[in-house]
Amino acid sequence: MTTIDEYRQNFGDDPGYLDFASFGPMSRAVVDEQVALSEIHVRGRYGAAGVFDEQDIRVREAVRRVSGFPTDRVVFQANASSGLMHAFFGLTGQVLYSAREYPSIPVAARRAAQALHVLDPITMQPPQGVVTPEVVRDNLTPATTAVAVSLVDYRTGYRADLEGIRDVIGDRLLIVDAIQGFGVVEAPYELADVVVAGGQKWIRAGWGTGFLALSERAATDLVPLISGVTGTIVPLGGSYEEVPPPLQGAAAFQITRSDPIAQARFATALEGIAEVGVSEIQASIGQTVSQLIDLADEFVLPVSSSRDESERAGIVVLEPEPAQVTALTAALINHGITATVRDGTVRLSAHVSTGEETLEALRGAFTSFGSSAQY
Repeated sequence: MTTIDEYRQNFGDDPGYLDFASFGPMSRAVVDEQVALSEIHVRGRYGAAGVFDEQDIRVREAVRRVSGFPTDRVVFQANASSGLMHAFFGLTGQVLYSAREYPSIPVAARRAAQALHVLDPITMQPPQGVVTPEVVRDNLTPATTAVAVSLVDYRTGYRADLEGIRDVIGDRLLIVDAIQGFGVVEAPYELADVVVAGGQKWIRAGWGTGFLALSERAATDLVPLISGVTGTIVPLGGSYEEVPPPLQGAAAFQITRSDPIAQARFATALEGIAEVGVSEIQASIGQTVSQLIDLADEFVLPVSSSRDESERAGIVVLEPEPAQVTALTAALINHGITATVRDGTVRLSAHVSTGEETLEALRGAFTSFGSSAQY
């Protein structure tokens, strides 16, 4: 096992970085793995390429350790959006999701509906953009066959109640975009039928990494419509003169060979998470999130994200008066704080590597902002 302090020392992001919900700087272990496999790639030494073939099972095993899904129901994806495209193009019936979801869900649903005419996307308008079991229940219809939701909402930082949503939707398919929480939030992924995530944010494995995991039912019921050569049955030494049928299960949901170096990066990051434990990472980030909220309260900056630990992950959303957004943004920039400013809100997102220097820089930014506001 790895301690949380040992895990924290694996990162080297500069003080002031509070934008992990956009992307997370890679760990040293991930970069070292990338360099090592790149050197093998460069040299092309006889027999050495076998290490690339090993990365597929390695990365699926790493996903299993963090998600709980068996390796035969996990397939590597270059990003979360690709996994969602596979899922929605394989659906029929009516799919329900929030109108304020990150575009990956609505775009995939609309594209599938426009192309195949067998899927009916239905949006709900949850109050404050928060998808609760009650909101889902009130928007279900007899024709609803699937519900799609983000594990953690990118706008509000709200963590969805997957258990409550599963209770109200019954045997309908539950699709979870876990990109804003996977690896830093303990969640009952076994309740979902489809789970996707990318590795460039909280997993800190860089772009070009992610996965699609399926329940036993989804692996059987979803149609592998976008299934390429690596997702098909090709006998060893067989001919490509005829188009072969798709494989069974999650393996069918791939198009071509994945980048083995990207797989290695993703596996390395997930192995590190599994060694320290998601619960330890969640607890560490939770303490920092509480400190961010306390700082905002000290400077009377309105916090619009949830204060309830059961409803939050690593995101804190500040919502100053509209006339103060520019001044607050300038103060953050002047003190070296990297954050996301969108729609009149400031989104701060912390990881285990967020230390005292960052908190002090944020205090300095808030102090400057408070002085200018008073003036």
